[in-house]
This record gives sequence, structure tokens and C-alpha cells, in this order.
Amino acid sequence: MELDGKCPTGPMESRWTRHKAAIKLINPANKRKYSLIMVGSGLAGASGAASLAELGYNVSCFCYQDSPRRAHSIAAQGGINAAKNYQNDGDSVYRLFYDTVKGGDFRARESNVHRLAEVSNDIIDQCVAQGVPFGREYGGTLGNRSFGGAQVSRTFYARGQTGQQLLIGAYQALERQIGLGKVKMYPRTEMLDLIVIDGVARGIVVRDMVTGKVSSHLADAVMLATGGYGNVFFLSTNAKGCNATAIWRAHRRGAFFGNPCYTQIHPTCIPVHGENQSKLTLMSESLRNDGRIWVPLKKGETRKAADIPETERDYYLERKYPSFGNLAPRDISSRAAKQVCDEGRGVGPGGQGVYLDFAESIGRLGENVIRERYGNLFEMYERITDENPYKVPMRIYPAVHYTMGGLWVDYNLMSNLPGLFVLGEANFSDHGANRLGASALMQGLADGYFVIPYTIGNYLAQGKPAKVDASHPAVKAAEAEVTERTKRLPSIRGKRTVDSLHKQLGLLMWEKCGMGRNEAGLKEAIAKIPEAREDFWKNVFVPGSGEDLNVALEKAGRLADFLELGELMCRDALVREESCGGHFREEYQTPDGEALRNDEKFAHVAAWEWKGEGATPERHTEALAFESVHLATRSYK
Repeated sequence: MELDGKCPTGPMESRWTRHKAAIKLINPANKRKYSLIMVGSGLAGASGAASLAELGYNVSCFCYQDSPRRAHSIAAQGGINAAKNYQNDGDSVYRLFYDTVKGGDFRARESNVHRLAEVSNDIIDQCVAQGVPFGREYGGTLGNRSFGGAQVSRTFYARGQTGQQLLIGAYQALERQIGLGKVKMYPRTEMLDLIVIDGVARGIVVRDMVTGKVSSHLADAVMLATGGYGNVFFLSTNAKGCNATAIWRAHRRGAFFGNPCYTQIHPTCIPVHGENQSKLTLMSESLRNDGRIWVPLKKGETRKAADIPETERDYYLERKYPSFGNLAPRDISSRAAKQVCDEGRGVGPGGQGVYLDFAESIGRLGENVIRERYGNLFEMYERITDENPYKVPMRIYPAVHYTMGGLWVDYNLMSNLPGLFVLGEANFSDHGANRLGASALMQGLADGYFVIPYTIGNYLAQGKPAKVDASHPAVKAAEAEVTERTKRLPSIRGKRTVDSLHKQLGLLMWEKCGMGRNEAGLKEAIAKIPEAREDFWKNVFVPGSGEDLNVALEKAGRLADFLELGELMCRDALVREESCGGHFREEYQTPDGEALRNDEKFAHVAAWEWKGEGATPERHTEALAFESVHLATRSYK
């Protein structure tokens, strides 16, 4: 089945403008007649819920945290991209668009990416108006720095707390609407199923995480803004609570899953340091502006970094990619780090690390300047490692970070299920096979502030959905399924903890579907994951019951979904017989080890349809056309 992304035609630079002019509208006085559900309260969810309520819609917003302030968006450190070109260094909307398409290795929709670049400047204005304390230059203009995959300075930042400050801005807007009664907030409430009536998304089934009560909520449309699925690997930079349950349960109800194998490995993370570690810590990509990455030239080097002379150091990114150097894109930088470590030139315990060295920048700029730029990040690193990065180089290694795959959506952010919209990292749409640094915050706020307020109105204006209530058979059936699963998990009383089973899955995914993938490894994973899934349903131990607060039950339900999603990721990676961005098939690489695309066969989005438990999912495609950016072999040399 060939999918239609419903992208506008005509000149790329005017598509979004013309689309907005042509879509159907709802009278302001009529907006209050519509009810909407937003699942998630991070940047995409909070900004979307606030914007829609400001327009007059009645919004119910759900999050599993105790407050929207606890959403994982808070963890984003380095910055947010926009094409304002304050530096006068050649940036433009087109260049941001081009860099994003190229950075995604030509596997993203041009129309969506150009829209993202267009609204980027509006995002900055919106956030400044909300009081977000972006860094400023001496003359008062907003400061910028560079991130990977760009040769201009376009990343706006609030020291190392950009995500936190942006979320505070969106949260304030959301709280205003809660105070006005236009948003009803449901904290500590987890979505466990999607209600589909006559092929249209009409509501969700949730569990109160404190009382254990299962209930249904109905609306005229449902929006998911629940983030990515990196925690399928167990060890990742994501918060422990991040999960795929909302989008996966929607997938099981008919929503197609786009490009599940596109996962991003971030090159700048603190290496694994113990068997009992539950997550990994990201060190912002912004550090690569002033830090130089290197390893010893000699294999098995045992000397301290300070004792290794310059002539015996390999600044491998600067050597291999002189145009971009230490700011090469994440997928390329991560693979390069893995390569030198595989050669036996890694540093630290087990040789699983490379140096990120600030000695040159400190000598050139002074320690005070570096402290002003990155002080909180340096402090965090020292607290975790007990090493002073002002005196010795940081040690970093790639780790699972972001997912470019997600539920398939069209240009209006609606899935193939009418009435189901997907925002931010939960959808697949804007980054192709690799996300440029500082573009996640940009997409989340673009979708929430500037896209969904237009496009959901266009959907609702087609005709108000028929009224339904909790007595509808589809609602009762969905509630019954959730209740049965909630009771089943504690009743197993096996001998294995949820975490031990999750670690098993995560290790398998990392080894067979991580930075490097090959046919044999993927086939092995596809064979082993069903065995792990069977083991889970026979041997998991979940203490307590589903009738009250039960963290183990929450984790078990999420792992059950990861055990299904992991298999789909491997299937998608196996079918895609090419290398592109974060998807690196070892059989498909250039003589110098770079990703080798197959544009003739795979210049498309893969969207998978759930066919039932135990059944092979069906793969659909959406062809990608490149009209404004010429398809070319990506080079950062």
C-alpha cells in the first residue's frame, strides 16, 4: 500500500503558507463545543495543549509524572535551532532546511522539514515573550553557538538548561489555561489503550497510578505527544519512566509505525561504569564547540592523558572530517568513536571511551569563559565521575539517545487513523534517519505552538464526530482488555524481576540492532525476542496488585510493549538493505566506512501495520521526493 503524506504542491518556500490559507476553519465561538485529549505534557504536549485551549477548545491533558514540570524535555541541555542569523554568518531558512534534510541522510519529507525551518524563528520569538532566559551577547542580541552538522551558529541556549527553561515557558502557558478552566490536567495517569470507534480515534483508557482505577476518557480527537522509545535498549540517556506504551497501544489499534529502526546514538555520553547502572548520562553536544575529541595513536595506551604528547594523539574527527571536525553529525561521530575503540585505542575502563579535551580552549579563552559557558555541565560530570574536567579531559562514549521513528503521520500530523494526531518525538516526520543536535526542541515546539492549532481545526471542521459515551461497546471492550492485562501481570508470580528481563532485551538490542547491524545479527534477534517475550509472560515477578500504587506493574506493562516493539525494529532494519544515518548495516558501506544508501530501492518511509499477536506485520511505504534538495552522497569532509 502506497501512503499519501498529503503534502502541498508548488514552490517549497510557500507550501505551508498556502496550506494554512486553504484549510478549513472553525468559528471562535464554536471551538468551545469541541473536546480534545492530549497525552503527554513535555514541550510538544504542553505547548499544544496550551495553544489549543487559548483558541477556545476544551482540552484534557494526561501525564504519568506528578507534574508537567517533570516531563523529560527538562533534560535537554544544549539548545534549540532557529534560522534568525544574528551572527550574519550565512544562515537562512533554506540553509536550516538543507542541513536538516542532509543531516537526516535524505530520508525525511522535504515539505515537513521546510515547515519546521520556517517556524523556527517564530519559536524563538514566542519563547522570548514567555521570558525564557536565552544567553545574550554584550550588545543585547541573543547568543548562538554551533551544533553538529552545521557550519553556522544557529543554536539558541540557556546555559546547559535549555530544555528546562523552554519547558517552564510552555508550562506557564499551560497553567494559565488550567487556571482558566480550559485545560483539565490529569497527572499520575498513564494511557494504556486507544479507543477506536468506527475506524476513528475517539478516546483513551487510562490507569490512575496512585489508586489503580481504570477509566475511559472520550473526545472529538486524540493527540499523542509521549516522546520516543529509546528505553527499549534499557541503557539510554532517557529518563527511566520514558516508554513507548501510548504509541505502541495506538499501533496495536491500527496506527502505522514509521521507520522503527531509525534510532540515534549520541556520541557525547558518560561511558557505562558499572553492572548495576540503570541509565546513561548525556553530556551536551554543545561541549563539542570547545572540546576536542581524541584518542592515543598507539593501541593499548596506558599513560594518563596529560602524559601523552600531541604527536602521539589522534584527533580523529578533525582528521577525517576537516570541514566539520568535532561538530560532525551524531551518527558519523558515534561510529567514528566505536571504530577507534574497536581498534584498541579507546581509553578508560575496558577501552570504551574517547577523550573530550578542553585544555586548548581553556588556554586560549581562559577557564572563566569555559566555566561561564558550561559550568553546570562540568559540575555534573565531576559529581558522576569524580574527575575535574577543567584539569583532565572528559571521557565519553556513544549511547542510545533519540528515536527518529514513531507513528506515521501525514503533513497535518494525523496518523492513518482519523482523529489521531501525533506530535514531537512520538511521530516519525521531521528528521529522517538522523536528527541534528538541537532540533528536537525545535520540532516539539513547532508541532505544539504552530502546526497542530491549524491542522486539527481543519480535521474538526470536516464535521463534528457523533456523540459517544462510556456505554459504547468499543469503550467497554478496551477497558476490559486493560483491566485483564493489569490483573494478569501480578498473577504470574514468576522468579525474574522486570529489570533483569529488560536488561536481557536491552543487551540483545544493543548488540544486534545498535550502532552496527548485519543480516545475521538481526535474524538472530528476531528469533530470540519472541523467546524473551515468552519468558516474560511465564516468569516475570510483579509484587502487589493493580489496585493501588505499583511501580513494578507500571514497568512490567511498559516492558511488554518494548518486547513487541524491539522485534519490529529488527524486522525494519533487516528489510532496509542500505545504510543511512543512524541505521548502519555493516554490509552496506563505502570503502572508507561511510554509510552507503540505496536510493533506488529505499528512498521511502516504511510504515508497519499491526496484524495481530504472533502474525507478521505488513510493511507499507511512502515514496520520498526531493525537489528542492538534490539527492547526493552525504559528505562532511
